[in-house]
Amino acid sequence: MSQLSPTRSAPPAPAAVDAVAHARTRRPGRGIRGWVGGDGPHIIVFLLPLLFSFGLFSWWPIVRAVVMSFQKTNLVSAPEWVGLQNFVNVLQDPLLGTAVVNTLYFALLALLMGYPLPLIAAVLMSEVRRARGLYSALAYLPVIVPPVVGALLWKFFYDGSPTGVFNVILGWFGIPPQNWLSDQSLVMPSLVLFATWSAAGGTIIIYLAALVSVPPELYDAAEVDGASIWRKIWHITLPHLRGVLLITFILQIIGTAQVFLEPYLFTGGGPANSTTTILLLIYKYAFQNSLGGDYGAATALSIMLAIVLAVFSRLYFRLTRNWSTS
Repeated sequence: MSQLSPTRSAPPAPAAVDAVAHARTRRPGRGIRGWVGGDGPHIIVFLLPLLFSFGLFSWWPIVRAVVMSFQKTNLVSAPEWVGLQNFVNVLQDPLLGTAVVNTLYFALLALLMGYPLPLIAAVLMSEVRRARGLYSALAYLPVIVPPVVGALLWKFFYDGSPTGVFNVILGWFGIPPQNWLSDQSLVMPSLVLFATWSAAGGTIIIYLAALVSVPPELYDAAEVDGASIWRKIWHITLPHLRGVLLITFILQIIGTAQVFLEPYLFTGGGPANSTTTILLLIYKYAFQNSLGGDYGAATALSIMLAIVLAVFSRLYFRLTRNWSTS
């Protein structure tokens, strides 16, 4: 009885070996040579228009501003290199401290008034069963109103005469008329109220979109357990919105630190510089000084503000990194 010999796989054909070796040699590697031999040049060609546009309209103005911050220039006469003198002049300006305090005061009032109101409105609107789209449109309507039109409308509301809209409402309760835009104690809250009205709609839409991601089963289980609406908001809604709340918080801080439109349209920095903010001071440096303005001082203050906001944002994201993911 013959014994079967163990089977052996046939050796690959020489042509197959050559094909595999040829494919391996033509496969691009992970280094620069492989990147150049692969799709790298095609990617660069497609990115060139984007990189050119972004560099021309975003990075080049930043680089130009940094250079101008070390020059004395009004964009009319030849620039003069002055080094750090622009920064020294800005720091020695007595109006800078007033502008910083006013900006911080505006940011604080905006956080107290404008940060919780969109969240409350979004939660209430999410509980509405009918006409939710109508309420969303009405909430977003102030955002699409041109700022100048909104300012003219609210100037009519803030009329200090007894026939002003807000003063008429106060008269119903026996409160005397108020000088909303000329009283130093009322002018900043008045600007914050307008800013909240004009910008809250966008934040409400963001919160409504985030509320869609909350599983409805959690609310159903909470209702079965007899939880009130406030306990559902505290234990279900807010934990799911934690990341969005942290992002909108830092965005509001950055936005209020760059407030310009409201004091410029309503008061021009008055009364008695009580609404002069940092950006309004930058505007005054550039356009309300000597011939052509002092663009060196304006860009120097802009660079300092950008550095402060960048450092604050970095620290904020470092401190809240675990909060947004836990």
